Amino acid sequence: MDKRYAIHPEHAKTFTTEQLRGQFLVQDLFVPNEVKLCYTLEDRVVIGGIYPVNEPVELKGYNEIKADYFLQRREIGIFNVGGSGSVRVDGEVYALNPKDCLYVGLGSRELIFESDASEQPAKFYIASAPAHKTYPTQKQEFKTVPAEELGSPETANSRVLRRYIHEDGIQSCQLVMGMTALNAGSVWNSMPTHTHDRRMEVYFYFELDENARMFHMMGEPTETRHIVMKNEEAVISPPWSIHCGAATSNYTFIWAMAGENYTYKDMDAVAMDELR
Repeated sequence: MDKRYAIHPEHAKTFTTEQLRGQFLVQDLFVPNEVKLCYTLEDRVVIGGIYPVNEPVELKGYNEIKADYFLQRREIGIFNVGGSGSVRVDGEVYALNPKDCLYVGLGSRELIFESDASEQPAKFYIASAPAHKTYPTQKQEFKTVPAEELGSPETANSRVLRRYIHEDGIQSCQLVMGMTALNAGSVWNSMPTHTHDRRMEVYFYFELDENARMFHMMGEPTETRHIVMKNEEAVISPPWSIHCGAATSNYTFIWAMAGENYTYKDMDAVAMDELR
């Protein structure tokens, strides 16, 4: 489990490109038959990838979070971004097709991930946050998630937003997760941009061509930086930072938030003329 400490915005202003990438970019999430995790001290969120190519993979407790089992004090959101597979939670099996989501609450002990076929293995992207009570395990199929059309082709940000774990959907203690897909010909996400000082956020970008690149914007509104990313990489966004971006093609991303509340629209808008 990789560990990243919380960064003060004044400190971030001094970072080189490699220091920015080392603190905020999470790469190589999917290693065959392994669990790859990153623990950020920003609201103590854990993100990661689980890639059971030809054998089941179990998510267990870790010394970094001083847990006998992973959900001893946590909740988790699981998205399948590969082929079909399943997650076994305390003996009960939940089948997950591509872009399906599974929420598992505090206290579940067994989490075993498996692919249906090694020729097209499942890829499980996870986000986890501390929890104070148990909410029921719940699955949401991609095809049943309400789709909200946003943006327009004229502004190169025509996209479809789907909320999975949120105050009007799957219930959680503080975890909020969803998926946004850019339509063909559109490249911008979350612009005009915003911050939310009460929550951190993580973006996981996927469905990018191997040669395409994502330019993720971060930093304080008057002190912006960027991180160049490729397919199936994640970026940590501290509460003080904007989080938006553009790529060399359209793409999809999963957003995960945790912090003071889980009110999706609790955000502080940044006017375009404030950006520097």
